[in-house]
Formats: sequence, C-alpha cells, structure tokens
Amino acid sequence: MTAESKTEEEIHYPKLGICLLVGMILWWTPAPKLPEGLELPDGANFTAGWQVFAVFAATILSFILRPINMGPAVLLALIILAATSTLGEDGKASFQAAMAGYGNTTVWLVVGAFLIAGAMIRSGLGHRIALNCVSKFGKTTLGLGYATAVAEFILGPAIPSNTARGGGVMAPIVNSLARALGSTPENHPKRAGEYLMLNGSHLNLVTAAMFLTGMAANGLVAEAASNSGQGIEFGWMTWVKGSIVPGLVSLLLLPWFLLKVLKPELHDTKAAQDEANEQLAKRGKWSMGEKIMLGVFILMLVLWATGKMHGMHTGVVALIGVMILVLTGTEKWEDITGNKEAWDAMVWLGGMVCMAGLLKDYGFIAWFAETMKGEVTGMGALATALTLALIYFYSMYGFSMLTGHITAMVAAFLALAVTAGAPAMLMVALLAYFSNLCGCLTNYSSGPVVIYSGFGYVPMGRWFKIGFIVSIFHLAVWLGVGLPYWKFLGWW
Repeated sequence: MTAESKTEEEIHYPKLGICLLVGMILWWTPAPKLPEGLELPDGANFTAGWQVFAVFAATILSFILRPINMGPAVLLALIILAATSTLGEDGKASFQAAMAGYGNTTVWLVVGAFLIAGAMIRSGLGHRIALNCVSKFGKTTLGLGYATAVAEFILGPAIPSNTARGGGVMAPIVNSLARALGSTPENHPKRAGEYLMLNGSHLNLVTAAMFLTGMAANGLVAEAASNSGQGIEFGWMTWVKGSIVPGLVSLLLLPWFLLKVLKPELHDTKAAQDEANEQLAKRGKWSMGEKIMLGVFILMLVLWATGKMHGMHTGVVALIGVMILVLTGTEKWEDITGNKEAWDAMVWLGGMVCMAGLLKDYGFIAWFAETMKGEVTGMGALATALTLALIYFYSMYGFSMLTGHITAMVAAFLALAVTAGAPAMLMVALLAYFSNLCGCLTNYSSGPVVIYSGFGYVPMGRWFKIGFIVSIFHLAVWLGVGLPYWKFLGWW
C-alpha cells in the first residue's frame, strides 16, 4: 500500500470537475510578465511552463480533494500535456517528454524498495521482528513504547511505504497489545491504548524521516535537490547521515516524552509481552524464506551504506535484492507483477518527477523564486532557511496527505531559499526531514496516521492537541540537535 493511497475506488465526479475547472482557468490565464533581469534556463518556454503549472496545480488539488486515486490523476495530467503537444514540436516529442519521468533512477529505487517491502511482509519477517521487539522490551508501558521504536527503526529502511510498515505491520500488533492489556476504545482507552496508538503513529513518522526509503514520496525531495542547480545529490547515504543523530535522539526521547504527556494508567504490561510470546510461538521456527529475506535485507543495507566504494546506484541495489528473492524462489514472479502498490507508486511518482522537472526546465520555478524573493530577503541566510522551513512545516495543516504537501511545495520552497541566499544543503535537509515530521499535526496526514487514529482510542480534538505538542518536540530535537550536527557536517 502506498503511503497515501486511496482505499476506495469510487470516482467523485463533482470534485474531479472542480479540479479540471481550476486547471482550465489557469491554462487560459495569460502567463505573468517576467521580472526584469530574470534569466530563464536555456531553451525555456515560459508560456509552456505556465501551462504545465496549470496541469500541475489541478493535480495537486486532486490530491487534496481526492476525486480519484493518485495514479490515474497523475496519468490524466500527463495525457493532457502530451495530447496538447505542450511539451514538444509535435505529438511524438510531447509524448516522449511526458514519459521522461519513468526512466528516473529515484523512481526505480522506490519501486524496487516497494517490491522488497512486499517480500518482507509476505515472508513474515516484518511481523516476526516486531513481535520479537515486544517480547524483549515489553514488560512495561514505556517498554512497549520503545519496542515500537526499535521495530520501526529496523523496518524503516526496507519498507518504503510507511502505511505498509506502520499500518500493515505495526498498527495491528499495537492494537492487539492494547486489547490484551484490557484497554479498548470503549473501555479504559487511557489505560494503555491511547499511549500506544499515539506513540506508534508518531514514531512511524520519525522513521519515515530518517531514511530515503522510509516513505515513498521522499524520492521527490531527493529529486528536487538534484534539480536545484546546486550540485546536491541527497542520496540514500547522505539522507541517513544527516538524520541519524537527531533521528536516534527522537526515537530515544519520544516514547518517554509521550508517556509524561499522556500519563497512561497502566505500567505493568506483562500481559502484552505474553501475547507477543504466544504469537511468536505460533509462528514457529524461522522459515527458509525468512532467512533469505533477512540476508537480502542486510546485504542491501551494506551496499547502500558503501555506495561510494562500489559505485552502484541505490536503485540498482534495490533491484539486486529483488532478483535474489526471485532467483531463490523466495518471491514468485507473480508476486512481483502483482505488487500493485509498487506499480501504482511508479505511475504517480514518475509522473510527478516529470512535471516537477518541467516546471524547472521551462522557467516556472525560477519565476516563482524571483517573484517571492523580496518577501524573505534581509533576514540573513540561516533565518531565511528556518523561516521557510517553519512555514513549510505548519502548512501541512492545509493538506490531507504528505505526498501532496511535498509535491506542491518542496521544489518552490527550495528554489526560493536558494535565491534568497539560504544555505542550499541545509534547506534540503530541513525540507527532507520536515516533510515527514509535519505529519504529526493532524489525524489525516498520511496512511498510518489515519489507521492508528481510526482505531478510535483518541478523539480528534485530542489528537490535534497532542500533535501540536509533538510538533514542538520535533522542532526542539531536529533544530536543537540537528542544526549543530549539520554544522559539524559542513551543511551550513
């Protein structure tokens, strides 16, 4: 399941009509006049760039209103651009340009990681890892909080759908543990269930922030960094190098912090530990598939971490893992072709990468940055970066999915920051990590948050209140610890 997938298949035609109408109005609105002295990229056609923006804006609106799934929404956008010959001198050239995103290396990294994630879940390895963490650490309520943190940290690099990781693996286990402790949404939710649900939800967002492969749309941030013109390659190892210190501090402190804020009534959770041990006993001995899956997982982590030594792209490493699973019989080819989440992610991610690149190539991003530069100049480089990062973080209140938020704002905010003199590498890091952490604010920000909230242990108003408190925690950790650490790395 993708991080932001839409479970129902019904098409909401009035909402779809609104999206199309907004796109048409923008399309037929004359392109604004370019500021004096603005240099567009070589060969840029700003009129075509404005038309790409019209289609892009309508697509983002569809992510917010959700009249159809993300995949067909993006595919419809590409078809419109290709059919109108917006992107080339003739229909063939326009179609080739519209399909360019599907050859992007980051897109294939995400697809490969999704295929690995499917094997991780089908083999039962993810479930076994989570249960073992509970078995080892789950004697107390705080111990259960840390068991969730350890399981999320282990699974984070290999399962790029934070919905599959949080909602498919962790949330059902967390819910069963709460019930084993006599805490249900109807009876004694504050006994343990409220804490376990909020803890699981917010930890999922931390591990999504820690790894390029922690959430499907993280690739869009990496691609925006690559296209920024600053020579930045924010790949798998660079991403984790910047996140590992503030991320580990978050994982260490957040379960304790939430325990102090929420004050669950129960502290002895031996019943939950017994439940985990019982489920482990039912699983029995390790299967050959689990052993091979664990070996592939470790191999990929080693290859991702040593990329500069062997020179293989992170996407190639993910596909090597996939092929090992196929050639050993751990995964059948039917499992690969039938992984609808992977191929759905390829459709929407490849299309969005294409449109984001076109906005840059045709000069729209340069126009936006130059137009808005006056609003942020004069504050100093660091102050500019932090101000834009905070605006970006709290603007998540207006979005119903992390992917829509990232797609709509990352490239524009990065270009604006660079134009205004903010440190480029620092801004990429802030946008990369805040793109996931900002999901703490609401109960509708991403798939796993919706699932944890949907269990009903936490009323919506309380979810928002705790979410705002957690946002202050994230800012304290990722700026208080992260900024000095990134200074040490030479990022600003």
